[in-house]
Amino acid sequence: MRLIISFLLLFVLNFGFAQKKQISEQDYLRLQDKIRLHFNANVDSALVYAYQMEKSNNNKHLAFANGVMTVFFQVKGNSKESQKRYKAAFFYLEKMPDSPDKTQMKSYIYNYGGIAESAKGNLSKALEYYQTGLKFCTEINDIKQIVKIKGNIAILNETVGNYQLTIKNLKYLNNFIDENEGVFTKVELLNHKSNYNLGLGSAYESYFMKNLNKRQLLDSTEYYYKKAINYSQNFASNKISAQLSLGNVYNWKHDFKNAEKTYYDVIFLAQQNNMIDVLCTANYNLGDIYYTTKKYDKALVFFKKCDSLAATTNSNTIDYLKSNFYQAKIYNILKQPDLAYKHSRIYLDNYEHYEAKLSEEALEVNYKQGVDDLTAEMVTIEKKYQSEVFLNRGLKVFYVLLFIGIVFLLIKNIRDKNKAHKKMNALIEEFKANIEKKNNPEIEIPEKEEVLGNEEIQLKKENVNLSIDEAKENKIVEKLLALENKLEYLNADFTLPYVAKKIKTNTTYLSYVVNKRFGKSFGEYSNELKINYVINEMITNHMYRKYSTQAIAESVGFKNAVSFAKSFRKRTGVSPAQFASNI
Repeated sequence: MRLIISFLLLFVLNFGFAQKKQISEQDYLRLQDKIRLHFNANVDSALVYAYQMEKSNNNKHLAFANGVMTVFFQVKGNSKESQKRYKAAFFYLEKMPDSPDKTQMKSYIYNYGGIAESAKGNLSKALEYYQTGLKFCTEINDIKQIVKIKGNIAILNETVGNYQLTIKNLKYLNNFIDENEGVFTKVELLNHKSNYNLGLGSAYESYFMKNLNKRQLLDSTEYYYKKAINYSQNFASNKISAQLSLGNVYNWKHDFKNAEKTYYDVIFLAQQNNMIDVLCTANYNLGDIYYTTKKYDKALVFFKKCDSLAATTNSNTIDYLKSNFYQAKIYNILKQPDLAYKHSRIYLDNYEHYEAKLSEEALEVNYKQGVDDLTAEMVTIEKKYQSEVFLNRGLKVFYVLLFIGIVFLLIKNIRDKNKAHKKMNALIEEFKANIEKKNNPEIEIPEKEEVLGNEEIQLKKENVNLSIDEAKENKIVEKLLALENKLEYLNADFTLPYVAKKIKTNTTYLSYVVNKRFGKSFGEYSNELKINYVINEMITNHMYRKYSTQAIAESVGFKNAVSFAKSFRKRTGVSPAQFASNI
């Protein structure tokens, strides 16, 4: 019996030690290369190599493996496991002795933390992690890591709409890696060139979407997407993304022949690489081209392919919705009311279900466009039903009631949406008028009655006997307007003490001038500037409407989405999501 117990104990110990083994530095570097090679293209493959590295008993290897898994699990939607891995990465990091290796590992982990936070939409937190990681890799002059983190910061800038800064930074990085070419392997150099040219194309395209009159931006967009394709021959994911975007550029230029050819190439490559989401989008884009060129039969073929593919993914909801919208319109044109009604219902049902999510995307159509003609078609269908002499009275009554119910719901939805549109139009017109007034220096801002909260009653009392000469008041207003022009109010620290210090006055004078000249407290003045900026971006920049409420809040300096949404609703009467979806 004792012999059996000893044997079992020995077996358990051997099994336990077998779980962790010594991995050579060469194997560690090899696995690192494998992980980075599959980092963007295939998360599952990269995760396999990370698991292999995790079998090591070396703290450096374990820190890296857990750090990179932070990104992979977040990309797969498992935030809980991602956070667990991030903590584990720091646990093993702390076990490493102080050395350049440890400093380098810190920059790796903070960079991966930034990528994970960015994937969650926590852009402010992501930037904080990136900046911390950049500090550590700069400390040891790790050129490769400096390039990676600065590239990630450039991507983040594009996400929040800083397109010109993104373009400037990516061009700098393109030159920087050329100057340090000897530091990189050929594969690394090509990978960076691929990423940065793809990023430049995307930034120029987004910049154009915000400034549709600047058609020359499309030429730069096309140039960088083509360069990205040339550098991406060994990077399938980047090559396919660049080609899909290039097709969009041709579409913008109304070069439908080249757009069509490019989308077909994307479909071929996406099938080869099993990229279902890209395949779905490419099929929708082809359907869109054929709808625009009035080739309705061909358009229906590709819209139906899009629908079929969208059913297998979680990332093509918008393509599915827009596909059904256009199918309804096509069947209406082809005078097939049953099918037109079927696809309009798919659109309407899913629109209501995904309304919150859709508000973050740039929809090409609005609700009213999708149902006006379809309602008329329903009347035609109903008349057809009533003319059927072979139907019994009960069945006729059933169809009449069914029709009335459907028409009632459709009319109610149309009226609700029309009411929302009227409210939005009124807000937009008001905003445009305010912008015109603000941009015209000859128009005076009328004084308004002060409305102060309880917390400012004491300050109001102090201001009763306060008197400032008009020249001094004008100087303070002039400095405030200068800060407005520099968009200083987008900073989270745009507070009464901060601004007073910035323009070299005291809080009492500043509060008095804001109350007198703008008819509101400083807090109301600050919030109104931020909300007006958001409204302007939503109206003029369709990319901005893609962002989550949290991301928008952070972009204008609000500490959390709740306070931002409250201020936005106070200004507009609706939530940010409702405002975006009604534009």
